Amino acid sequence: MKRHYVLVLGLLLVFFGGLLAWWVQTDGGQIEIKDVRFVGTNGTLMSALLYIPPGVSNENRAPGIVAIHGYINSRETQAGYAIEFARRGYVVLALDQTGHGYSDPPAFANGFGGPDGLAYLRSLDIVDPENIGLEGHSMGGWASLIATAVYPDGYRSIMVQGSSTGTFGAPEGTPEVPRNFGLLFAAFDEFSALMWGSETGAGIVNTEKLQAVFGTTEPVEIGRLYGSIEDGTGRMLFQNATTHPANHLNSEAIGDAVRWMQMTLVGGNGLDANNQVWQWNEIGRLIALIGMVVSMLAFGSILFDAPFFTAIVKPMPEAKVMQGIPRYVGYALAIFIPVLTYFWLQNLAGDVITAATPLFAQNITTGIMFWAVGNGLITLVLFLIWHFTSNRAQGATIANYGLSLSWVDMLKAALAAILIVLFGYLLLAVSDLLFKTDFRFWVVAVKLMGSLHFRIFLGYLPFFVFFFLVLGISLNGQLRLVSAEGKSAPFWLSALSNTGLLVLGIIAMLLLQYIPLMTGGTLPLAEPLLTIVAFQFVPLLTIVALFTTYFFRRTGTVYVGAFVCAMVITWIIVAGQATHFAF
Repeated sequence: MKRHYVLVLGLLLVFFGGLLAWWVQTDGGQIEIKDVRFVGTNGTLMSALLYIPPGVSNENRAPGIVAIHGYINSRETQAGYAIEFARRGYVVLALDQTGHGYSDPPAFANGFGGPDGLAYLRSLDIVDPENIGLEGHSMGGWASLIATAVYPDGYRSIMVQGSSTGTFGAPEGTPEVPRNFGLLFAAFDEFSALMWGSETGAGIVNTEKLQAVFGTTEPVEIGRLYGSIEDGTGRMLFQNATTHPANHLNSEAIGDAVRWMQMTLVGGNGLDANNQVWQWNEIGRLIALIGMVVSMLAFGSILFDAPFFTAIVKPMPEAKVMQGIPRYVGYALAIFIPVLTYFWLQNLAGDVITAATPLFAQNITTGIMFWAVGNGLITLVLFLIWHFTSNRAQGATIANYGLSLSWVDMLKAALAAILIVLFGYLLLAVSDLLFKTDFRFWVVAVKLMGSLHFRIFLGYLPFFVFFFLVLGISLNGQLRLVSAEGKSAPFWLSALSNTGLLVLGIIAMLLLQYIPLMTGGTLPLAEPLLTIVAFQFVPLLTIVALFTTYFFRRTGTVYVGAFVCAMVITWIIVAGQATHFAF
């Protein structure tokens, strides 16, 4: 009966989290949000969310803003900006770049989709075509800048965060072009060297590149208006004490974007830039994400009571685990091997698979897959050495490692895992239908897959199944937390232990990178993109620890937990990544 109460709790979290997110992003139901599709350059199908404030019509046109996310993000990533713009009376088009979200691949095509987004917003009869702004983060800034070059008379102002002119196809800036240029660049931005040629974000004020855009030979002053907004030559630099990805969760950054649009666009309701509610949207989506995880755990536990699945439920096997000093060595290896191989294996993927293919269509996902498989192989070799040189002599068999299922029962375990994941997917689909929200927090996004995503998902899935099977054997068969009497620790303690083994190394690596950066230096290990990618593995591997620990204890084997983890992680990564192959 307790499991049913847990399921109800999870469902309530999903519902009320989604309701809170909807209430915030629609400003209490006043703002209409439409999921739109339109055809762009070369027949590319583009995707976006369209925010329509109250009172806007073809007879009462409003200023418009195109909001564009950065690399390996999606339209929902700019929700904080879109919500606050819409609350101030602007029609907002939150665009999926080409090859991102639900826009057709490949990534980087057609000016990242920026020109198509601007053209579409200008075509709407509810938008004043002479009063349009562009806002973009990182690569979304490049998309916005390219749009200004394609349609030099199609916009009134632009604000970019963590981005730059003259980079990766974006046009060079001058004191006159682009029109009314606002730049927010974090003091600790990881991409300062790429964007402006400065070792630190704070130091970009001294670069000739930035000074050329602002029409000065002196250090650019933060918050000073250069040029004239009336003439279209307005320039202003904003800077905050945060990082590149943290601009999505920063009230100052969002407030600065609002201020610049209020300064440069005509119209809107003049709501103070400090009056912000977007944070509650993030909190609502996080609550819903937690609810999904809780619901899947409870649903799986209830599912195992069905007669069809009773054969896969075994007693927890006797612990035959590492003991003494070797156990602590095992802990250290589990924590630090993934970190030591993190950059190497992901970069190796680019050397081995030099271009995206139909099977490996997403470059970042391919790198993560290489990292997972490589660590799986290393872990498997070390495990086999330990088993055959030590543990087999203690009477250990495959049953002690949670592997005692027949082929038929393994298929049943796979079916159970599919049903558990489908249940979580159904919750997401219902939330999308009712509230137009996904489950996310910051860099972790649980999105519905399009048909192409599902095809890509199937290609990567077997490799992640291998990794999570090996991981399940290692965590639950080799490093299981037991008392001196050999009794397994309580679930909460086992889950905490497994979480520590999976995330402490990542946290240590992030601290190694960010303590120097946040104290005025640079990233000691460089690799800004992959470092930012690493953030998502702290919450994702926490979810993995919960799934693999709980389902092992519930079924006595590693299979259901491994299959659930493989499907969930592959789904989350694939749906949120850029697709580079031109299908």
